[in-house]
Amino acid sequence: MAGSTGEPFYLRYYSGHSGRFGHEFLEFDFRVVGDGRSAVARYANNSNYRNDSLIRKEMCVSALVVDEIRRIVRASEIMKEDDAKWPQKNKDGRQELEIRLGNDHISFETAKIGSLIDVTESADPEGLRVFYYLVQDLKALVFSLTSLHFKIKPIS
Repeated sequence: MAGSTGEPFYLRYYSGHSGRFGHEFLEFDFRVVGDGRSAVARYANNSNYRNDSLIRKEMCVSALVVDEIRRIVRASEIMKEDDAKWPQKNKDGRQELEIRLGNDHISFETAKIGSLIDVTESADPEGLRVFYYLVQDLKALVFSLTSLHFKIKPIS
């Protein structure tokens, strides 16, 4: 799975819990396909609150989008972190982040983070802060991409 830079790339994020309304989660991933000039981005959101249904979206994105995600990941320096001291998953749920970037591969699992207070009070506030802000950036990018890609234009 190589992009325009020729190096393997894959990214997956999951946040979810099982509770009163069943298994509720948000998940997205980016996979480079074919000749590396594009990638598939998949998004899923399951909220059973008020009988909401599972939302699944899939779209093709260019190598430039993948290159920007690589840049964001590298700039965050998440590949240097270790989740050993991060809060363990619990009844409130868990978050997972998996990234393959070139020959490097990381896979993190931690409890859901409610706010920056959870970060600052953890055993590894610096490492968890890197994770927290990277996830915020990635979620904002994914929400923007899905909003732009699936926007319905009225006929004028």
